[in-house]
Amino acid sequence: MTLSRRHVTARMAATLAVTATLPWARPARALARTPAEAAGALDAALERLPQLHSLQVRRGADVVFAEAPRGGGLDAPANIKSCSKSLVALLLGVAIDRGEVTGVDAPLRTVAPGLIPEDATEGVGGITLEDLVTLRAGLEATSGAHYGAWVGSNNWIAHALRRPMVARPGGRMIYSTGSTHVLGAALTEATGKSLLAQARERLGQPMGFAVPPWTRDPQGYYFGGNQMALTPRAMLDVATMVRDGGTFDGTQVVSADWMRASLEPRTVSPWSGMDYGYGWFLTGSGYAMARGYGGQVIAAHPERALAVAITSDPTQPARSGGYFGDLMDLLDGPILDLA
Repeated sequence: MTLSRRHVTARMAATLAVTATLPWARPARALARTPAEAAGALDAALERLPQLHSLQVRRGADVVFAEAPRGGGLDAPANIKSCSKSLVALLLGVAIDRGEVTGVDAPLRTVAPGLIPEDATEGVGGITLEDLVTLRAGLEATSGAHYGAWVGSNNWIAHALRRPMVARPGGRMIYSTGSTHVLGAALTEATGKSLLAQARERLGQPMGFAVPPWTRDPQGYYFGGNQMALTPRAMLDVATMVRDGGTFDGTQVVSADWMRASLEPRTVSPWSGMDYGYGWFLTGSGYAMARGYGGQVIAAHPERALAVAITSDPTQPARSGGYFGDLMDLLDGPILDLA
């Protein structure tokens, strides 16, 4: 059921009144806006930002804001773009917890040697799963200017592993969807299950949402870093699970140990300046965030008990100095004011 703005505001005010006495409640004097003012600011943003399709905020157990004036609504699958990378990172944690992968330090030559082409760049076999999930494989990016040639190749994995080594594996962050795609293929080999099957069985089923099929590469591996689709409601549930240390509705979906490790800074994005953990951007204001092209966001703020899901026009760019900056202003402004 989609709540009206009036009902959301009333429910939000009641929720905040109850939770104000809880240990994790934000002191009232720190609020820059009242709940009604914060909701009003979000309403205004929905009208002011035509690229913004949907916005949901969960505080504790309650959805305190939920609007979808554009796009397919809250129950239709939306392309989450590179938020997919964060879901692949969650699946890595599940595979490690199940003993299907020995750990993040496992090298590609051990986990999935068959993925490595004979003419791979020297040193590729020693790239670890941690290097891949933190986007520190050292290989030249397949994203940006190289993206078209990469997805137009007849073997995405081989193409990615033939890129020149431009940094030490485990060194600086090189944003490259090819790294996450290789990771997803390695998980497929290690588990014997496609990335789609893993996403359905290990995330969707325990949390109660569907995961539709998405793009596959020429060898049949599901795209491990782009083009997944979830409903905005499912995105909010993922944010809630991350916020709550891997649990959702009483079920431990991803281990607490993996979630703690995932939200520790491992590197820094050269583009946004944000820290990056195991597949999650980490903001200075306390969010763990999955970020996708166009302004797709799955964000968790454990300290403030907030979970946020945002969908946007997936065909338009969202740069840190532009529309994505507008979204960050919302996250760090009126959304935090709901806490």
